Amino acid sequence: MDRRLIGALVVIAAVLLAGCAGVSGDPAATGATDAAPDRTVEVTADGEATAEPDRATITVAVEARGNSSQAVREEIAADESELRSALADWGIPDDRIRTTRYDIRERHPRPEAEREGAEPEYVGVHQYEIELHDVDAVGEVIDVAVDAGADRVQRVQFGLSEEREAELRTTAFENAVENADGRARMLANNTGLEIVDVYTISTMDDHVSPYRAEPMAVTEDAAGNGGATTSIETGDVSVDVQVHVVFEAETTD
Repeated sequence: MDRRLIGALVVIAAVLLAGCAGVSGDPAATGATDAAPDRTVEVTADGEATAEPDRATITVAVEARGNSSQAVREEIAADESELRSALADWGIPDDRIRTTRYDIRERHPRPEAEREGAEPEYVGVHQYEIELHDVDAVGEVIDVAVDAGADRVQRVQFGLSEEREAELRTTAFENAVENADGRARMLANNTGLEIVDVYTISTMDDHVSPYRAEPMAVTEDAAGNGGATTSIETGDVSVDVQVHVVFEAETTD
């Protein structure tokens, strides 16, 4: 890529990454003038960057059944206390355990004919997200939660810290701009034009794709005592961006 174009794109990239959805090149940085260029080449290009996760979120739930909502609420409260205590003993602070669902309702028998004379039954669920900064310990934390009374492990999601995500987004943007430059030059070369500068650039899409996993096969512990541990497979997290770039061009005559 031409050195002047690199400088212009770096300046514009800095503005975009600071939170602007679309900008025009600064005349001082890109060489653009107030008047629109006579000839332009417009391209849209994608950029991607991947990295190993450094954060994980485990979604677990405790469930209860009873003949009254009060009984269900008390059982859920007791399970919550035990679960939080076990996780705290393992080393997870309380502010990394968030309630994402709490529900108690009366369950009606089906078919409807069976409802007459039936004792009421209430069911409840308290669902949590556990944020973990050590991705290698996900399986161990799942075992701690289950042993402490969690009835269900619903999802494990691997992601990135804010700092790592920002670094990856910068890399993805740089890749997208490089792809746009290559595509524009190919189009220009096939139409008797030459790319001379960046006129405008804007982001069109920007998203992070976390890696989601399900608890894997249970394995015997190393001591052979009949205990079991949960094994979780991890995968890379990706950041994808899309840019639209208008390049100023001139004829090669």
